[in-house]
Amino acid sequence: MCNVNNKELKVSAIKNGTVIDHIPAENLFKVISILGLENIPNQVTFGTNLESRKLGRKSIIKVADKFFEDAEINKISLVAPQAKLNIIRDYEVVEKRVVNVPDEVVGIVKCFNPKCITNHEPIVTHFAVQSKQPLELKCRYCEKVTTEKQMEIIK
Repeated sequence: MCNVNNKELKVSAIKNGTVIDHIPAENLFKVISILGLENIPNQVTFGTNLESRKLGRKSIIKVADKFFEDAEINKISLVAPQAKLNIIRDYEVVEKRVVNVPDEVVGIVKCFNPKCITNHEPIVTHFAVQSKQPLELKCRYCEKVTTEKQMEIIK
């Protein structure tokens, strides 16, 4: 419902769950993929290309009746480092959290090295985070560094 007089857009609230805000608009579907939201039975609502003072354009995701572990949330930081989470209980925000780049990234990102064993054998990728800003991931197997620009999310 939109109130034209004060230009307020109202999006339906969720009773319990998690709201992920401040996702760069171009990375919405990467976040959905990283969290496996396309495979859960919960109600998932998202909006994209919403106006944002910080990002210009942003996306938001609301997941009903789902509360993520820190390890799951920190995965988001790979593609949405400015993301904020609001934990909702009985329609009220009870906790606000920020994402942090984890020290290790397992099974989320593809190694950019075409000769890496993870690109030829059924081996789960494993990276140590060498730098969080700018993001640099060092492969456990071939020791090559994958940068943020080279990063490809495994689907």
